[in-house]
Formats: sequence, structure tokens, C-alpha cells
Amino acid sequence: MQAEVEWDKQPMNWVGNWVGKWAAMRPERPALHDAGIDRTFTYGELNRRANQVAQWMDRAGLKAGDAVCLICRNRIEAVDIYLACGKLGVILAPLSYRLRPRELNDLLARIQPRGLVYEDVFDELVAQLQVPDSVRQQVRLSEEGGDSQYHAQVLRDEAPEMNRPLAMNQTFLYIHTGGTTATPKVCIVSYRQMVWNSIDMVFAGSSHNAVCQIITFPFFHIGGWNSFTPMLHTGAFSVLMRQFDPGQLLELIPRHRVTHFGGVEAMFRFIIEHPEFHNTDLSSLEGITSAGAPCAEPVMKAFIDRGVPIYQAYGLTEGGPSNFIYNPLDDPLEEVWRHNRSIGTSMMHCDHAILDQETLEPVPQGEVGVLCVRSLHSFDGYLNDPERTKKAFIGDGWVWSGDLAREDEEGFVYIVGRSDNMFISGGENVSPEEIEEVLSQHPAVVQVGVTAIPDARWGQVPAALVVAPDAGPGLVEALRAHCREELAGFKIPKDIRLVQALPVTGAGKLDRNALVKLFEEGTQ
Repeated sequence: MQAEVEWDKQPMNWVGNWVGKWAAMRPERPALHDAGIDRTFTYGELNRRANQVAQWMDRAGLKAGDAVCLICRNRIEAVDIYLACGKLGVILAPLSYRLRPRELNDLLARIQPRGLVYEDVFDELVAQLQVPDSVRQQVRLSEEGGDSQYHAQVLRDEAPEMNRPLAMNQTFLYIHTGGTTATPKVCIVSYRQMVWNSIDMVFAGSSHNAVCQIITFPFFHIGGWNSFTPMLHTGAFSVLMRQFDPGQLLELIPRHRVTHFGGVEAMFRFIIEHPEFHNTDLSSLEGITSAGAPCAEPVMKAFIDRGVPIYQAYGLTEGGPSNFIYNPLDDPLEEVWRHNRSIGTSMMHCDHAILDQETLEPVPQGEVGVLCVRSLHSFDGYLNDPERTKKAFIGDGWVWSGDLAREDEEGFVYIVGRSDNMFISGGENVSPEEIEEVLSQHPAVVQVGVTAIPDARWGQVPAALVVAPDAGPGLVEALRAHCREELAGFKIPKDIRLVQALPVTGAGKLDRNALVKLFEEGTQ
């Protein structure tokens, strides 16, 4: 009798080597266009480059389970490294170039990578980093033909087919994400998570119909790889922009007959405000997906009026990253608009529950509770952080999202807020506590409270009330300068006000609800 196989732990040749499969079947099929260099790559070319990078990793002594950090915009070299890691079991840990050195140094110290690859446009940023001793290989990339170490060293030689059997439960990515404390979380993402997420994306109809998709999300977010990987699995065509650029996106849509792209509300606002929005041929678009946070109705209406279905999706790195979608498929635009505020229903292979925050029991339909999700594409915990990991899972595989939601009588789910203090600004998670910690470092500051205030462009932005009894002239600008040194731009408070005291609860803790009201009332 054959012994039972634990398939999640069974090394298999195809795990991670998806580009190798397509190169064997359809090597001449167009796979990706890098708009930054105006060049298209076939699946055969992607596989050849991935083999070259994998060979370099092998020469450098990188083993399965070692990590490589990447500071880079969306470009072909980022895809090279992603695919090469999938061939060898090396862990890719992309880092956000929007972060400041303090934030990046914290991540580097915890990840302890064996390699670091960075783009030349971030030379000044990288020069300020405290690169840990664990890094054995540090490579700078620039455009081919220049002084790029990447092209001279990594893509130096032709390589044989490079592939190691990997198991689905092995770690593929380290993805950092914001949270409710001052220390960013590093999510452990397995091959299982990425494979099952792709399967759900295809079943949802958001990828197998996407013959051509522009990837708007940066590759330091799970959203970037979450957009690319289903396209890779289905042999579809992806278009890269170095960074989100509404004018370039509008030029690329008719040129490549783009069928789909995703984004966050701030991106969509930039698109509809662009002077070419009403002149651009959008007839190839089958749909647009809004993610990150609920999108405002006027923004969605601008696309609906152009005959383009736009609908909400929802997920979190820990639980998905894709868990819900309202995909209208063949629904008329009137029906799409009727559900415009909903994230739809949970995906084919994803359970969901809306629970009472205290009892953890399901709430009646129509009432608000905390949204929890369970699927085969949940993460494997936070790197070296067992306490946070324990809080993320509430038993039986359920992941606690922290988002408040309700479900209507038709089964459509709506996000209505947060159960904690974190908020989203332009698609980025922001922790008030992190900003408070940085502001408190200034010697003039005695107390500080940070909250989110509405913003027409970014959805929400941080704002701070500061108690500084001995404040001298120019303190507010000095605090802004201090934040610019220590925090990513999207975390810098848009509004800083000096006050005599902060509102507190009966227990003496900061009253964050009252904090919001003070800003709404314009209290000085």
C-alpha cells in the first residue's frame, strides 16, 4: 500500500518554476512589456534571464531559505529576481523605497538578508543604510549598457535550466506591511499562498479574462506580485511601468489593448483628472479593480460614465492577499453601480465570518463585526514575531483582519471601518503609534496624539495634536522636518496643531475618538 504523501511538504519540480513550464510549452509567447525601456519579452526570454540570475545566486552560495532584499522600481530586473528565487527556493524580500533609512534599517536587521540588489536611482538612500554583516552579495543595477553591476555580473553568462524541487510550504516572500504598532510587520508568504491566491483570482474571473494587464501596484507590496503571478500562471501578458504614471497608463491602454488593471482610489483620481482621460480609447478595458480601501462613488462614476466597469476587491497580506471581489462578469453597468460600495463575496476557496469583537461569535446578518477569513492562501505568520502571529490567528485557521464589516441580505459584504487604530492613506497602511513615537523623540514634545483625517486625494492622511508647553517659534515646522528625516512621506502629518492637553478616557488613555472630533471641529 502506498504511503500517504503530505503534498504541502512534498518537493516538486513545478513549484516556483512556472516560467520554466511556459517556456517549455510556448517559448515565443509574449509575456511582459517593460515600458521603461519599451521592450517586450517572451516567456522563453523570461526563463533564460531567470536561469542566469539563478546561476548567479548559486555561484554566490545562496541556498533555499536565504533571503535577498530588493530596492527597485517595477522593471524587468525585479521580475528576473522573483522568477529566479522561485527556481531555487531563495526568499525574495522587496523593500519599499518610500521608507526612510530608519525604517529600512529596522527591516534589514530583522530579515538578515544574504544579498541586496538595488537600483541606481536609490544610490543616496542605500548609502545611508546600515547593511547587516549577513549580506555577502550587494549588486547595483542601472540601464543595460551603462555601469550596471547587475548586467555585468548577474546576466553575465548563459545558463542551463536551473531548478530545484520545492515544497508548497516553503517560504517564497517576506513582505513588510504596516500595522498598529511602531514596528512594521514582516509577513511570511509561502508558495502555497501564492499558488492558491492565483487559483482564486482565476476562478473570480479577474485574471483569466485579463489577456493584457497593466501592473500598477509596486513590487514592494504583495499587490504587485499578486497582480503578476496569476498572469504568469495563465500565460497572459503583463505591462510594467517603473512607477504609477496616469499619463503613461492612458497611453499604454490603447497601445497594448489592455483589458484590466487594478489600483487604489488615489490612482484613479489622478487618472480621471488627467487631461487625456476623456480623449483616450478605453474600449479594450473589460474592467478595473479597486483595492486597498473602499473607493469613493464620484471616482467610480467617472469610469462607469466612460462605459468601463469598476468594482471593489478586498484582501490583506496575512489572509490572501485576495479574499473578496465583486466581479460583475456580464452584469449591466446599472447593476455594477448598484453594488458599487460592496467588496462582493468571498472568493471560491475562501471562507469568511463576521464576528463580535468581544465574544468572537458570528453577528446577525446586517450587523457590524470584525471580518475574519480562512483559506489555503493565508500567510505563515510574522517573521520572528510569535506574539503578533498568535494574535493574527484566532483558531481553526481563521485570520483576524481588524476590519469592521457587515453583510446584507443578498450576501454582499461592505467594509465600514477598523477595529484598531491603523488606517489607509493612498493604499498604504499607516500606524498612528509609529508617528507618535517619532514625534515624541523631539525634546520639546511632552505628549502627542495622531489620528486620520479625510483627504480628497489620498482618502485619509495623518494629523497630530502636540502638547509642548515650552514650544518656541517654528516648532511645527521643526516637527515636520524631523518627520521628513524619520518617516516615509505618506506618514508625515498633514496637519500638526499645538494644544494644551490631549483628550483622555476615564482610564487615562488617549481618547482617539475624541481626537478625531477635535480635528473635525477645528480645535486649535
